[in-house]
Amino acid sequence: MRVVAGELRGRTLIAPRGASTRPTSDRVREALFAVLGDVRGLDVLDLFAGSGALGMEALSRGAASATFVDRARDAIAAIRANAAMIDEPGRVRIVAADWEQALRAERAAGRTYGLCLVDPPYSLLPRITGRLGAALTPVLAPGATVVVEYAARLGPIQLHDLPVATRTDRIYGGTGIAVMRIGEPA
Repeated sequence: MRVVAGELRGRTLIAPRGASTRPTSDRVREALFAVLGDVRGLDVLDLFAGSGALGMEALSRGAASATFVDRARDAIAAIRANAAMIDEPGRVRIVAADWEQALRAERAAGRTYGLCLVDPPYSLLPRITGRLGAALTPVLAPGATVVVEYAARLGPIQLHDLPVATRTDRIYGGTGIAVMRIGEPA
């Protein structure tokens, strides 16, 4: 697994040991960032970060900063190793916490993000869609983009209470990607 494009292009990424993490393939990351377009200057939240590959790709392509959230010890170790490629202090934050706890803390700190990358374990996604949209909304900057990776076999996911203005879904093999541009809350 490597960084696909940008200043870190070609650098090898470390993935957590074991089968509990499913890193997004290079092909899917490349296609996703083609859909996203320019991410320069955005603050990025990589939720359920795993290896941190999505957030690292955003940083490589010019994102201002990335906050990586995961609760698994092996994932945090892999993210730390991958984040060592970034020479600028302050561009990377690593939060070792459950997603709901992390989002509450980000909201309390007044942090907002222009791009939120959500790649939970596929088996967890159906159980959290009812809470995820409402939890994300307070940490999204105006006009933010939320990306959710899901198992294509499950069909498109719906995040309740997320003020989506436009949505694009793409399927890459067994992986589905929902790219949601956020509008004004109703």
